[in-house]
Amino acid sequence: MNIYEQNLPKTAANYAALTPVDFLLRAAEVYPDRLAVVHGKIRRTWLQTYQRAQQLAHALRALGVQKGDTITVMLPNTPEMLECHFGVPTLGAVLNALNTRLDAASLTYMLNHGQAKVVIVDREFSKVMKEAILNANVQPIVIDVDDSEYDGAGERIGTHEYEALLAGASVQSTTLTFQGDEWDAIALNYTSGTTGEPKGVVYHHRGAYMNAVSNILEWDLPSHPVYLWTLPMFHCNGWCFPWAIAARAGVNVCLRRVTPEGVFGAIRDYGVTHYCGAPIVHSMLVNAPEALKQDGMSKLNGGRVKGMVAGAAPSATLIEAMDALGITLTHVYGLTEVYGPCTVCAPQQEWDSLPAAERAVYHARQGVRYHLQGGADVVNPETNEPVPRDGQTIGEIVLRGNICMKGYLGNPKATEAAFAGGWFHTGDLGVRYPDGYIKIKDRSKDVIISGGENISSIEIEDVLYKHPAIMAVAVVAKPHPKWGETPCAFIELKPGAQTSAEELIKHCKQHLAGFKVPGAIEFGELPKTSTGKIQKFELRARSGAVSAIDV
Repeated sequence: MNIYEQNLPKTAANYAALTPVDFLLRAAEVYPDRLAVVHGKIRRTWLQTYQRAQQLAHALRALGVQKGDTITVMLPNTPEMLECHFGVPTLGAVLNALNTRLDAASLTYMLNHGQAKVVIVDREFSKVMKEAILNANVQPIVIDVDDSEYDGAGERIGTHEYEALLAGASVQSTTLTFQGDEWDAIALNYTSGTTGEPKGVVYHHRGAYMNAVSNILEWDLPSHPVYLWTLPMFHCNGWCFPWAIAARAGVNVCLRRVTPEGVFGAIRDYGVTHYCGAPIVHSMLVNAPEALKQDGMSKLNGGRVKGMVAGAAPSATLIEAMDALGITLTHVYGLTEVYGPCTVCAPQQEWDSLPAAERAVYHARQGVRYHLQGGADVVNPETNEPVPRDGQTIGEIVLRGNICMKGYLGNPKATEAAFAGGWFHTGDLGVRYPDGYIKIKDRSKDVIISGGENISSIEIEDVLYKHPAIMAVAVVAKPHPKWGETPCAFIELKPGAQTSAEELIKHCKQHLAGFKVPGAIEFGELPKTSTGKIQKFELRARSGAVSAIDV
């Protein structure tokens, strides 16, 4: 034992578990009267938000909730959802935020798999949740949320009502704080379903803390930002931004539904400074009516809004268009298994002098590891050895460090496979450039093999996005009697736009090698998850590909 291991114990005075729950307590202590939540007519300070999270924790404890119990929530982006991100983990319980677009069968599976102790459900989703609970093996306590800003259909299906529970706990004087280990589970998130059967991804307090802080560092998030909730809080716990915004004592502007009117109205009325979303959200804003855009951005006085984009590689065309609108995009990359984003396309000063189109190409890369992520690399999937940094050699993108899940709930085989060789294997294919930046080239299952040639679907998608009529595009494999496979492009047009398959094929031939040009083009609305990810497995099934469904 060396001298630094003698008589220098870890104590309550010099060590505490890292937990993002503490960010709320600090915000309430330091900025009690600053605005924390905007939702319709609701305005709450950070002290009020902290008090409500405490009341929720006391109420859940009174219902018998203990450490390790799963608290399942079916909520949109409302104050109650924000409160759950603090009140639930305070008890050492695990927050399981469900995708509000899921069907009853999927919800039943998740209730059973996660062994839900409590379900907190917004009235809008009462019908589907009632069916899911009826068919579930578990019998959770159900708490209804009746949002004052919702006037649609739905009923109360629970034995408790959220506001009444909080009111009953308001007399509690004991302050509850997280007493567990930073390795304890904080959240359970199910994979989005773009790759078929969902897996239960378990987060720990340390990882949530690290990713929240990294979000602040990567975005240069200032004190008191005005953050608009366009990103669902159920998706990777809002990429950990409920905790990041609390750490900066910002304003949470809640938005039940994402529409161009809602986004631009919030920018105008509340001075929104930051928001997050998948490429489809940003595309929606770019393609909004010109009058709406001008009205929304009118009060910025030359200032800019900062957007963070993830979920898929944004096209250079989209990045350039957002820049012209007055929105500066930060491109991040990640997966559910790594708390959402864990790499960032960190801007370099020398890019500023480049033409806009060329600069956008650099910004479209997935980038480098987050500050608090241990490692990100591109490796040969057979040897785990790094590929050359030549921007050409394709390998698998791998990650490791504190911003990685504990593992898949109840699936040790999948966990072991995911962490083989000391890395988390993303299944995404990419290259690494001489400057160290990573660029995704394809999902491993999205590679189109035509006549022995490997074709990147993303490369074709980037070309098609340059066409002025296209809102969204996805390219998958389609069986071909001669070539084995050929690219098939599914196209969603902008409102009012018109084009033809012949015109788009001609457009592709101007920018792509002949073997990369789509052999088939289909028009229509693309299937998407609630987070804006295009569900390629559905399109593979539609195209008739042999391996249509990911596993």
